Amino acid sequence: EVQLVESGGGLVQAGGSLRLSCAASGFTLDDDAIGWFRQAPGKEREDVACINTGDASVYYDDSAVGRFTITRDNVKNMVYLQMSGLKPEDTAVYFCAVQRGSTCLLGLDYHDMDYWGKGILVTVSA
Repeated sequence: EVQLVESGGGLVQAGGSLRLSCAASGFTLDDDAIGWFRQAPGKEREDVACINTGDASVYYDDSAVGRFTITRDNVKNMVYLQMSGLKPEDTAVYFCAVQRGSTCLLGLDYHDMDYWGKGILVTVSA
């Protein structure tokens, strides 16, 4: 059974940092596209960053450029999102998701993802 489990969320003050982790099980990170998405109350789910597990190439939404870093560890079957310089507008539920056998060059469309984690809340206080 394929599972994605996020961890590392919580409450942080503006300007602070958090590292989100996504543990994948039931499949091996091989040549897939894994993305971090977020959804704030009343807003549509949006992609934040994605990584190609094959060559580790990455994509960042403009909102994440210079502040977030996505990495992967294919041995541990983990994907991480290091977030720094957090702002109140980063407050959202963050999800990791995978699109098997695909690549992300210009981001990912949440409609195309094959598997999702349940999400984890990140709250940034002003």
